[in-house]
Amino acid sequence: MTSKGNESSTSPPEDQTQGETDESAAIALPADVAGSGTMDRLVDTARDYARAAASDNTLKAYTKDWAHFTRWCRMKGAAPLPPAPELIGLYLADLAAGSRPLSVSTIDRRLSGLAWNTAQRGFTLDRKNRHIATVLAGIKRKHARPPVQKEAILAQDILAMVATLPQDLRGLRDRALLLIGYAGGLRRSEIVALDRHKGDTPDSGGWVEIMDGGALLTLNAKTGWREVEIGRGSSDFSCPVRALEQWLHFARIDFGPVFVRTARDGTRALDTRLNDKHVARLIKQTVEDAGLRPELSKADRARLYSGHSLRAGLASSAEVDERYIQKQLGHASAEMTRRYQRRRDRFRVNLTKAAGL
Repeated sequence: MTSKGNESSTSPPEDQTQGETDESAAIALPADVAGSGTMDRLVDTARDYARAAASDNTLKAYTKDWAHFTRWCRMKGAAPLPPAPELIGLYLADLAAGSRPLSVSTIDRRLSGLAWNTAQRGFTLDRKNRHIATVLAGIKRKHARPPVQKEAILAQDILAMVATLPQDLRGLRDRALLLIGYAGGLRRSEIVALDRHKGDTPDSGGWVEIMDGGALLTLNAKTGWREVEIGRGSSDFSCPVRALEQWLHFARIDFGPVFVRTARDGTRALDTRLNDKHVARLIKQTVEDAGLRPELSKADRARLYSGHSLRAGLASSAEVDERYIQKQLGHASAEMTRRYQRRRDRFRVNLTKAAGL
C-alpha cells in the first residue's frame, strides 16, 4: 500500500480494483497534500465514518458482490474499472442466463453492490445507461417471480415458541429476546444492538428505558434514529417488558449490551454481545420445537421463518390503525408496511358487494 501522503483519492491502487475488502481504503489525502500527524489522524477518522455508512451485513454483501464481479472480469479478460456500461450489461445477462442463474432480486442487489463499490473507488456507475437499464428491464420482464415472503409469527405462535424454552438463565434471555423483538417489530440487528443505557458501548445501536407503562427503546435504525414504545402485556407470561426485567435482574445486567451470551451451563451471563445470527437460529429452533406448520418438512419450515417473521407477525396481528404499525416498524411509507402484513386485510373490504354484485 502506498503512503498516505502519496495516495490519490481519484486513482485507487491496482489491488483495490481486484476486490479489496476494506471499502474505506480509498479515502486518503489528495496527492498534492503533504502528510502529517494531524492529517493522518483525520484520514483514519474519515475511514472510521466510512465504515459506519452502512450496516455490517450490507458491507459484507457488497464486498462479496465486488469480489464476484472482479473475478468475472479477470475470467473474461476485462478490466473492472473504470466501469464500462456495456460490460456491466453483459455481466447482468450472465448472472440471469448462466449455468447457475440468480433471482431477479439478487441481480438487482448485485448491481447496487457494484454501484456502491465503484463510488468508493472514485468512479460513477450510471444505472440509467441504456446498456444497463435495458438489459435489467428485460431480465425483470422475463424472469421476475412473485416475491417469496417469510411466514408471519402470530400472537399464539410466539407464545407457543417461548413456552418451549428452558427455565434457566439462557431461557430467560431468549424469552425476553423473542417477546421484545415481536412486540417492538424489531429487526434482528436492532435487537442485539441494544444497550442498557445511552452511550454504554461504542458499538451500541440504541438503549432501553423501563418505565411504569412499559419500555422505551431508542434505536439507531436503518432509517435513522427512532423511538419504539413497548407497552406491558395482559399477563406476566406474555408481557415482553416483564420478560426483559426478569432477564436483566437475574443476569445482573446494569451496564453494556442487553442481550449477551451465557456460560455453557446456562447459569451465568457473559460480557459478549449476541450476534444477530442467534436471533435467526432461535426463531427457527423454537418454531420447530413448537410444531408450527406441522404439514411442512423441517427444511421448509427453516426456509419459511426468519427474523423478519417477528416484524411481519406484529404487522399482521395488531388490530390498530395502520399508521401506528408503520411508526413502530420505522417504515417511510404505508406501502412498505402493507408488504409486512399477511392476510390481515384480505376481503375485509368487499368491493364486489360494494359494486352491487
